[in-house]
Amino acid sequence: MSDMADGTAAAPLAGVKVLDLSRFIAGPLCAQILADFGAEVVKIERPGGEDSRHHGPYHEDESIYMFLYHRNKYDAALDTRHPEALGILERLIEWADVVVENYRPGTIEKMGIGYERMKELNPDVILVSISGFGQTGPDSRRALFDAISQASSGLMSMTGEPGGRPTLSGTYIADYTTGYQGAIGALLAVLHRERTGEGQLVDVASFDTMFSALGVRLISELMLGQSMPRSGSRDLLTAPVNVYEAADGPVYIQAGTASLFAKICAVMDRPDLAGDPRFATVDGRMSQQEYLEGEIGAWASSRTVAEIAHALEDAGVPYAKVADVAEVARSPQIAARGMIVESEHPELGTIRMPGNPVKMEKTPPMVRKAPPRVGEDNDHVYRDILGLSAEELAGLRESGAVRP
Repeated sequence: MSDMADGTAAAPLAGVKVLDLSRFIAGPLCAQILADFGAEVVKIERPGGEDSRHHGPYHEDESIYMFLYHRNKYDAALDTRHPEALGILERLIEWADVVVENYRPGTIEKMGIGYERMKELNPDVILVSISGFGQTGPDSRRALFDAISQASSGLMSMTGEPGGRPTLSGTYIADYTTGYQGAIGALLAVLHRERTGEGQLVDVASFDTMFSALGVRLISELMLGQSMPRSGSRDLLTAPVNVYEAADGPVYIQAGTASLFAKICAVMDRPDLAGDPRFATVDGRMSQQEYLEGEIGAWASSRTVAEIAHALEDAGVPYAKVADVAEVARSPQIAARGMIVESEHPELGTIRMPGNPVKMEKTPPMVRKAPPRVGEDNDHVYRDILGLSAEELAGLRESGAVRP
């Protein structure tokens, strides 16, 4: 089924062949984005499955972690350390337009399939190498997971309450963002190859990705030599902006600009605040944000979230109930945007997954295939794509290079 339409439009990446050698989140997500828009993606996975298949919770003995990053892919099991595996990998590289990998730099060279070797096999191949710190620099060989990226890039130092300890994001934000950047790099490289016939190496680092997302704090340091402290749920540059406790739960209110501050003062029936010269400028409101937040908090505490929402919606003041995951998953907006999609798997039943956030009028993303189990598509990959005979495949299975 399609995220947005009936799927009759031609997929923009139809005909693009992708070899996915990646694991965990960033690389698999990069390849899945390409698959959602029509690329033919073959995922190579070690027998027994990558590490993430062994992380609970489980549905029908399959980690639900795998449902997030592997739809629309063909899965083939291959013991890449087996002596016969190198020949199979080389044939897959010859087949592919794009190869996605996220091993630690230097690993694919040790496997015998580094970028120079890939170019010998397939001169116009595109290699998307996703890593922790990139292919160059003094930290390039360091291992990295999402939390290490958040800590090393400066993101964690920005997150949390003033005076408190640095805090991780509530999701794998570094891995997700790096996966998106990898997909962008792959698409740009495909476009370049269509124009010139040249392949290239796309080097995407989680550390770089998070560093580039530091925003105004980074520019403040670079241009002004000023460090900004953690701000909790406040806005960095305007006030009053924060989470307030309504009578039945938390609500976030953004009233930081001059026009929005005037509007919330009107909603609260507080012309004294609106006319006070202390609050007439951004700097003035920032210097008095605790006082202003106290006044808004007192107003909000005697009202329900629904009452606050009704008043602020009519006034044009941005607000949001602080929703939990269960609430937002059931919301009409999520349904209207097609952000939960379903696919049927013959063994796992109905799989529900987050939809693709890129909504395209003519060529929408599609869910054509449920996330596969390990080696589910061995016959298709090895016989239909690579053209191995039944005897050759049986020999690889007997040797242990291919399982099951």
